[in-house]
Amino acid sequence: MSLQLDALAFAAHPDDVELSCAGTIIKLAKIGYKTGIVSLTAGEMGTRGTPEIRQKEFEAAGEIMGLSVHKILGVPDSRVQANEENRLKVIKAIRAYTPKIVFAPYWETRHPDHAHCSHLVRESAFFSGLKKIDTGQAPFRPGKVIYYMEMYDFSPSFIVDVSDTFADKIKSIRAYDSQFHNPQNSANEDEETFISSPEFLEFIIHRGEYWGNKIGAKYGEPFLIREPISITDPVALFGEAHLTKFP
Repeated sequence: MSLQLDALAFAAHPDDVELSCAGTIIKLAKIGYKTGIVSLTAGEMGTRGTPEIRQKEFEAAGEIMGLSVHKILGVPDSRVQANEENRLKVIKAIRAYTPKIVFAPYWETRHPDHAHCSHLVRESAFFSGLKKIDTGQAPFRPGKVIYYMEMYDFSPSFIVDVSDTFADKIKSIRAYDSQFHNPQNSANEDEETFISSPEFLEFIIHRGEYWGNKIGAKYGEPFLIREPISITDPVALFGEAHLTKFP
């Protein structure tokens, strides 16, 4: 029997989650929840590094993040599609780990693989609950699909305060030494890319500060839920403890 997770984040490539919502995943692990990341591809079409290097970096980042599970599904990079073959792969992962919640990239995004990943995870999370889809596993449907922000902004359903885990988020990003700027790695002579510039990591830090400012925190990570959120106690959720952050 596979390990049961509380939260499972899906990504098109290794390092996508680290860049987008690692602070939240790390925070959940520190609270005591069992967390995991499933990357659809090995990132084999990336300009810098190799799949073998990315695999090692993926594992190193997972250690930093305190993950209980990290897995690469083997979908071909640059060919992520919401088709039957890929849906079954994602359904099998969801049924194996039975996560209470699933994270996926926001469907409006720069990279086509990421947009397709978003649709694929949403469809698979629903179809995973249909007992007539036979994978040799019990049907299971996560409680909610929650979307994390990449390059394109959205109006968040909520923002997580990640001030206490943001330093570890940056460490998890820097674990991908082949992909991101590292002035100490003079041996990396691969072609420069958009994400390997020093400015890109500065952007990640400033974006964390921007969303943190929205909730009176140093750093924040925004998330979107398609459906309305049901609450039973507005006072507990929005009351005195929250308001003391603001004048």
